Amino acid sequence: MAPRPRRPAAFLDRDGVLNEDVGYAHQPDQIRWIEGAFEAVRSLNEAGYYVFVVTNQAGISRGYYNGQHVESLHRWMNDRMGEFDARIDDFRYSPFHPEFDDGTHAHLAHWRKPEPGMILDLMEHWPIKKTGSFLVGDRESDMVAAKASGIPGHLFSGGNIANFINREITQLRDLKVLK
Repeated sequence: MAPRPRRPAAFLDRDGVLNEDVGYAHQPDQIRWIEGAFEAVRSLNEAGYYVFVVTNQAGISRGYYNGQHVESLHRWMNDRMGEFDARIDDFRYSPFHPEFDDGTHAHLAHWRKPEPGMILDLMEHWPIKKTGSFLVGDRESDMVAAKASGIPGHLFSGGNIANFINREITQLRDLKVLK
């Protein structure tokens, strides 16, 4: 297999950016997609971005579900994306929560946003160019994680996520960051 090319990445929070934040979603029947989610990811793919999801999943520490539930849901989400010619390249999730973890996930405390661990781990395992990379999240903790990892963060407050993402892609092209 040929090595992956170096290119920028879009890091997307999950709940509140790709799907509505209904609280501790871990099964497909709980997912209500944000308007434009499939188109947003497809636009990023077509623009040459790696697309990653970085999501806090405190429901694991709280005992509501486990990591297998999250991983299964992420496979299902990517399968649904594929039906619209869109692809998420990789997922990271943090099961840690400081108030509920019994020590099981303490080694991943640095992954829980606002810490940058998930983003930095992806940067270590994928050939990512920081120039042109960015994060889209719906909380201030997402913005803090983006800044700590050395990339810009963009706060999404609702609406059509494809329109939001496409504005970012256009701005980066105008700045000649993307070809």
